[in-house]
Amino acid sequence: MKKTLLSVALLATFGSTAALADEVKFVTNAAYPPFEFVDDNNEMQGFDIELAKALCEVAELECSFHNQAFDSLIPSLKFKRYHAAIAAMDITPERAEQVDFSDIYYENSAVFVAPNDKFSSIDELKGLTVGVQNGTSHQKYIQDNLEGEGLKPRPYQSVQDGLLDMTNGRIEAVFADTAVVGDWLGKNTGYEVVGDAVTDDNYFGTGFGIAVTKGNQELLNKLNQGLAELKENGTYDRLYSKYFPK
Repeated sequence: MKKTLLSVALLATFGSTAALADEVKFVTNAAYPPFEFVDDNNEMQGFDIELAKALCEVAELECSFHNQAFDSLIPSLKFKRYHAAIAAMDITPERAEQVDFSDIYYENSAVFVAPNDKFSSIDELKGLTVGVQNGTSHQKYIQDNLEGEGLKPRPYQSVQDGLLDMTNGRIEAVFADTAVVGDWLGKNTGYEVVGDAVTDDNYFGTGFGIAVTKGNQELLNKLNQGLAELKENGTYDRLYSKYFPK
């Protein structure tokens, strides 16, 4: 996709409601399949990436995509290094104070995953170490609700790092999005979901949204209009079926 350099004038008005930049810079954390990941050709792929590219096409936006650690995404938007973040990001009250969110594009829940037949309920994880991705709703959920009861969260730069440590016996379980765990379980045997899915609205139940620099209403409107068009023309359903087959 053609990339257009930002002009000095556009840099001066970055994030304002007055005008869109020549190039909309999306940032993500490409270590979270099936939503975003880097393929064998070092290209970013995944449901979020394809959805964002389709949005840019119908909204007639020039877009580029950039990869950073998840816990740096919102700070990057606040410091106006990027215009938008699409990264399987739960819409939460705390985040909504720092950035604006698009309409929901994916309804979400979270689950614990552990070795087969090791735990029959989440209560049995108390006193043990559970991996979470640093800076996520999963980490905050455990800190707010389970850490006081003895469950020990261990933050990782990516969920994949946590899952690797679990397979090597360094931690007992991992807490992550249901779709991400499902994708991983499809490629790894000997593991299972522990307990029921967590859908607390303060952390997961609201759904995923595209985060936009606070006050950039024109871009937000473009993205919401694009989401509506993709759902109407069948593109959204096609991408959903591709990445989340029943």
